Amino acid sequence: MNTFWLKIAGLAVVVLGLIILVAVLLPSKPQPVEEPENERQVRELGDTKLPPQAKPEPPKAIPAGVKTVELTLHPAKAAEPAEKYQLLPKADEQSNADGVPLYEKAAQSLPKDPQIDERIRTWRETPLDKLPHKQVQSTLQQLRATLQLVEQAARCKQCNWPPFEPQTLPENLSEYRKIAFALAIQARLQIAQGQYDQAVRTIQTGCAMARHLSEAPNLTQGLVGVSIAAYMCRQLEQFIQPPDSPNLYHALNALPKPPVDLTKTIEFEIENLKQYNVLVRKQFEKQLKPAHDRVRLIMNRLNRHVTALQCLEALRLYAGAHDGKFPNELSSVTEVAIPDDPITQQLFVYGRTGSKAILEGPPPEGEGAEEGIRYELTLKE
Repeated sequence: MNTFWLKIAGLAVVVLGLIILVAVLLPSKPQPVEEPENERQVRELGDTKLPPQAKPEPPKAIPAGVKTVELTLHPAKAAEPAEKYQLLPKADEQSNADGVPLYEKAAQSLPKDPQIDERIRTWRETPLDKLPHKQVQSTLQQLRATLQLVEQAARCKQCNWPPFEPQTLPENLSEYRKIAFALAIQARLQIAQGQYDQAVRTIQTGCAMARHLSEAPNLTQGLVGVSIAAYMCRQLEQFIQPPDSPNLYHALNALPKPPVDLTKTIEFEIENLKQYNVLVRKQFEKQLKPAHDRVRLIMNRLNRHVTALQCLEALRLYAGAHDGKFPNELSSVTEVAIPDDPITQQLFVYGRTGSKAILEGPPPEGEGAEEGIRYELTLKE
């Protein structure tokens, strides 16, 4: 029994440790920009014709310290046809092969060159208009074999990951992160060069890889999948800013909700505890609950990020149909449906001042300001 308790405690430590690691690895956002008190935006409350008891409660004030992402947007009409762009491979593009051997080969094919890692680390934060195109292209050529393998793997219908072994970490997690960073650099270069169709395909590969990793029977690898998906969202923030970039509202709307779902993996861990008596099982569940709650928070954060991007694309659609202007309220957007913030189950907080607007959402109940989301938007014709 003592050995078993050590194993389950070790599992909890591994999961909590990886959660901290994923939080560290996620790309940082710009520092918060303090909003003047007299310009703080008020959330619209919905249909005023509803009886008072049917109105949703007004959202809580956005606390100070929520990090702000500043974006410059341009009006953009919907792609035609609407399904032209997809952020996951279409069924007819997928093969029946097992993706796991291809992912393993991709990980093994990564060049063992610290200089490549350092260059990619630098270019991840370099503004698109300052990317050294020739150097980036040369580095991507060195990664060509890896990128080709992961593109094949991402278009497999299945991934037969090995069984979960307690107190062990899955193989190649660090390599999968490096592959995601390489995909991001490729997408950034393609966006900078106006190769939007290619950039969508690259981001699509990253999104599919993230979902494949989440299918493994352990939360450790699943959390790496979530972090990769979040990093692809950062590249979408870059994608939607050039004046001629296509609108991805429908592509974002077509993504699963949540984009990466670890619920079954959590349930799998809990189900495995049923072989023990009630008292022992309850104790194990108590030990694992903080880790599982944190996993759900990270998963929901990604879902909110994707939904917020969909709202931004809806704003670009509105501007494209209304003389290059933001709407006064989100409810004014009728071209497409505005999704609710999945955390509050209400519309995002929104306010407009001339050509500038704010879209934001408060942290979940009981969480710190770092779990909020805030975009400061500038619209240019």
